[in-house]
Amino acid sequence: MALWLMKSEPDEFGWNDLVTKGVSPWDGVRNYQARNFMRDMAVGDQAFFYHSRTGLAVVGIMDIIAPAYPDPTAPDPKWSCVDVKAAQPFDRPVTLDVIKNDPRLADMVLVKNSRLSVQPVTQSEWDMICAMGLKQA
Repeated sequence: MALWLMKSEPDEFGWNDLVTKGVSPWDGVRNYQARNFMRDMAVGDQAFFYHSRTGLAVVGIMDIIAPAYPDPTAPDPKWSCVDVKAAQPFDRPVTLDVIKNDPRLADMVLVKNSRLSVQPVTQSEWDMICAMGLKQA
Protein backbone atom coordinates (compact mmCIF):
# COMPACT_ATOMS: atom_id res chain seq x y z
CA MET A 1 0.00 0.00 0.00
CA ALA A 2 1.28 3.44 -0.96
CA LEU A 3 0.55 6.64 0.93
CA TRP A 4 -0.24 10.03 -0.55
CA LEU A 5 -1.25 13.60 0.19
CA MET A 6 -3.87 15.26 -2.02
CA LYS A 7 -4.75 18.95 -1.87
CA SER A 8 -8.01 20.73 -2.45
CA GLU A 9 -9.16 24.25 -1.74
CA PRO A 10 -11.86 23.93 0.94
CA ASP A 11 -14.06 26.58 -0.66
CA GLU A 12 -14.06 24.53 -3.90
CA PHE A 13 -14.18 20.99 -2.48
CA GLY A 14 -13.38 20.44 1.19
CA TRP A 15 -13.35 17.51 3.58
CA ASN A 16 -17.01 18.01 4.50
CA ASP A 17 -17.94 17.96 0.81
CA LEU A 18 -16.26 14.58 0.43
CA VAL A 19 -17.98 13.23 3.54
CA THR A 20 -21.36 14.42 2.22
CA LYS A 21 -20.75 13.06 -1.27
CA GLY A 22 -19.42 9.72 -0.03
CA VAL A 23 -17.33 8.84 -3.08
CA SER A 24 -15.86 11.37 -5.46
CA PRO A 25 -13.52 11.52 -8.42
CA TRP A 26 -10.37 13.50 -7.62
CA ASP A 27 -10.54 15.41 -10.88
CA GLY A 28 -9.34 18.70 -12.27
CA VAL A 29 -5.62 18.03 -11.73
CA ARG A 30 -3.64 19.70 -14.52
CA ASN A 31 -0.05 19.13 -13.45
CA TYR A 32 1.89 16.32 -15.12
CA GLN A 33 3.78 15.23 -12.02
CA ALA A 34 0.59 15.15 -9.92
CA ARG A 35 -1.21 13.27 -12.71
CA ASN A 36 1.59 10.71 -12.88
CA PHE A 37 1.37 10.16 -9.13
CA MET A 38 -2.35 9.50 -9.48
CA ARG A 39 -1.58 7.00 -12.23
CA ASP A 40 0.69 5.23 -9.74
CA MET A 41 -2.14 4.88 -7.20
CA ALA A 42 -3.83 1.56 -6.56
CA VAL A 43 -7.05 0.54 -4.88
CA GLY A 44 -6.29 0.26 -1.16
CA ASP A 45 -3.80 3.12 -1.09
CA GLN A 46 -4.57 5.92 1.35
CA ALA A 47 -4.14 9.68 1.12
CA PHE A 48 -4.21 12.62 3.45
CA PHE A 49 -6.86 15.20 2.55
CA TYR A 50 -5.09 18.57 2.73
CA HIS A 51 -6.94 21.88 2.71
CA SER A 52 -4.91 24.23 0.54
CA ARG A 53 -4.99 27.99 0.12
CA THR A 54 -7.15 28.52 3.23
CA GLY A 55 -6.67 26.31 6.23
CA LEU A 56 -3.34 24.85 5.09
CA ALA A 57 -3.77 21.65 7.06
CA VAL A 58 -4.18 17.90 6.84
CA VAL A 59 -7.78 17.31 7.92
CA GLY A 60 -8.48 13.64 7.21
CA ILE A 61 -7.64 10.35 5.55
CA MET A 62 -9.10 9.10 2.28
CA ASP A 63 -9.13 5.67 0.68
CA ILE A 64 -8.29 5.31 -3.01
CA ILE A 65 -11.15 3.16 -4.27
CA ALA A 66 -10.59 3.19 -8.06
CA PRO A 67 -7.39 3.29 -10.09
CA ALA A 68 -6.64 6.15 -12.46
CA TYR A 69 -8.95 6.64 -15.42
CA PRO A 70 -9.43 9.50 -17.92
CA ASP A 71 -10.61 12.67 -16.18
CA PRO A 72 -14.10 13.44 -17.53
CA THR A 73 -13.60 17.16 -16.77
CA ALA A 74 -10.50 17.38 -18.98
CA PRO A 75 -10.55 18.78 -22.50
CA ASP A 76 -8.37 15.90 -23.71
CA PRO A 77 -7.66 12.32 -22.57
CA LYS A 78 -4.10 12.92 -21.32
CA TRP A 79 -5.42 13.85 -17.86
CA SER A 80 -6.41 11.31 -15.22
CA CYS A 81 -8.31 11.11 -11.96
CA VAL A 82 -8.93 8.52 -9.23
CA ASP A 83 -11.96 7.90 -7.04
CA VAL A 84 -11.63 8.58 -3.32
CA LYS A 85 -13.74 7.99 -0.24
CA ALA A 86 -13.49 9.65 3.17
CA ALA A 87 -12.05 7.17 5.66
CA GLN A 88 -11.35 9.10 8.86
CA PRO A 89 -11.41 12.76 9.91
CA PHE A 90 -8.59 14.15 11.98
CA ASP A 91 -9.46 15.11 15.54
CA ARG A 92 -7.07 18.05 15.21
CA PRO A 93 -6.01 19.50 11.84
CA VAL A 94 -2.25 19.27 11.34
CA THR A 95 -1.21 22.63 9.92
CA LEU A 96 1.53 23.33 7.42
CA ASP A 97 3.31 25.44 10.06
CA VAL A 98 3.38 22.48 12.47
CA ILE A 99 4.70 20.21 9.71
CA LYS A 100 7.35 22.72 8.58
CA ASN A 101 8.53 23.26 12.16
CA ASP A 102 9.04 19.56 12.89
CA PRO A 103 12.61 18.65 11.86
CA ARG A 104 11.57 15.00 11.42
CA LEU A 105 9.38 16.14 8.49
CA ALA A 106 11.98 18.39 6.83
CA ASP A 107 12.29 16.09 3.80
CA MET A 108 8.55 15.74 3.23
CA VAL A 109 7.46 16.72 -0.29
CA LEU A 110 4.90 19.09 1.24
CA VAL A 111 7.76 21.02 2.86
CA LYS A 112 10.05 20.97 -0.17
CA ASN A 113 7.43 21.47 -2.91
CA SER A 114 4.33 22.85 -1.23
CA ARG A 115 2.63 23.68 -4.54
CA LEU A 116 2.37 20.09 -5.82
CA SER A 117 -1.27 19.02 -5.45
CA VAL A 118 -0.73 15.24 -5.35
CA GLN A 119 2.39 13.83 -3.71
CA PRO A 120 3.79 10.72 -2.07
CA VAL A 121 4.14 10.40 1.70
CA THR A 122 6.56 8.02 3.42
CA GLN A 123 5.38 5.61 6.10
CA SER A 124 7.28 7.50 8.81
CA GLU A 125 5.80 10.85 7.69
CA TRP A 126 2.34 9.25 7.67
CA ASP A 127 2.78 7.86 11.15
CA MET A 128 4.00 11.19 12.57
CA ILE A 129 1.17 13.22 11.03
CA CYS A 130 -1.42 10.69 12.15
CA ALA A 131 0.00 10.85 15.69
CA MET A 132 -0.41 14.63 15.62
CA GLY A 133 -3.94 14.64 14.21
CA LEU A 134 -5.65 11.58 15.64
CA LYS A 135 -6.55 10.86 19.26
CA GLN A 136 -4.29 8.38 20.91
CA ALA A 137 -5.97 5.17 22.07
